[in-house]
Amino acid sequence: MVYGGAGMIGKYVQDPVPRSVTEPILKRHLFSAPILIDELVLLEYQGNYICRVRSQGAQGLSVSNNMQMRSLYPIFINRLQPFFIGKDARDLEDLLEQVYVYQSNYKLQSLSLWVPLATIEFAILDLLGQIAQVPMGALFGEVRTHEIKVYQANNHRGKSAKESIELIKASVQESGAQAVKFKIGGRMSKNADNPPGRTESLIPMVRDAFDSSMTIYADSNGSYDVDEAVRIGQILQAHEIDFYEEPVPFDWYEETKAVADQLEIPIAGGEQEPSMHQFEWLIKNDALQIVQPDIFYFGGMIRSTKIAQMAAAHGLLCTPHISGSGLGYLYMMHFVSTLNNAGPYHEF
Repeated sequence: MVYGGAGMIGKYVQDPVPRSVTEPILKRHLFSAPILIDELVLLEYQGNYICRVRSQGAQGLSVSNNMQMRSLYPIFINRLQPFFIGKDARDLEDLLEQVYVYQSNYKLQSLSLWVPLATIEFAILDLLGQIAQVPMGALFGEVRTHEIKVYQANNHRGKSAKESIELIKASVQESGAQAVKFKIGGRMSKNADNPPGRTESLIPMVRDAFDSSMTIYADSNGSYDVDEAVRIGQILQAHEIDFYEEPVPFDWYEETKAVADQLEIPIAGGEQEPSMHQFEWLIKNDALQIVQPDIFYFGGMIRSTKIAQMAAAHGLLCTPHISGSGLGYLYMMHFVSTLNNAGPYHEF
């Protein structure tokens, strides 16, 4: 079996940071006149957080990651919103760099900063897209596809392997997906399974439940140390699972590489990664073979595009992670539509 598909998995090329990553990608030339931000507000209705940005009668909207924004809205209001008022929306790419330093916002790096900032970026991109009459993706890339194939994600931890496989089969039957992702381990659980024995029973059940045309991914959410991650990875390999996501805790960089070095199955990761620099390390050191920035958790499409470009220069696929709630799936499709190294299936 060829892991990863389409020959994208391989050693990286000479330049560790491709020139495209350091150059502007937002197509500022589409706009001849300033687009000054007159209003940028956060609205809430029944647990839904909507960002509205206005400029000279034009309007852009975005829906946040509602699950996270219910805790993070003070950062939006106090640390980010004031910075953008009066700024030129055409300068969005530079503004993302400047607001990182504004009021020492870099001290908040991770979800606390990037989720509110991604919410603002999506609204401004919507504003710019409305003005230019182009899709979001056409503002920072070439729209390559209008159809995105998805994988059916499942999370049935806490249930037995037998219960889990019946629920997985039912969800795939309902959606008609040609790819599936299932959870193993216990989630950052220090090798504990949930319930005990579930993972080793479930892996062969999932493979046996579908024919060879079904693409199957496994996600451990950082459940293991290196030795256990390798042991479980060998079981996944034996049952021809197509990638292995977050085998060890997400910030164990050298340990992630140690697992990747000992297995043939591609290692996927990056959903929790907040740092451009750390992504560079993971990519150029072959710690990951499938790169998974979360476009909310990583601060938006522009930053995530730079990671995708870096991955492409090293021969790696990009399959972005999608955090729950809101319109994350919609933004994922705009993002993926521009990638020349998109994975074959994306999260649903």
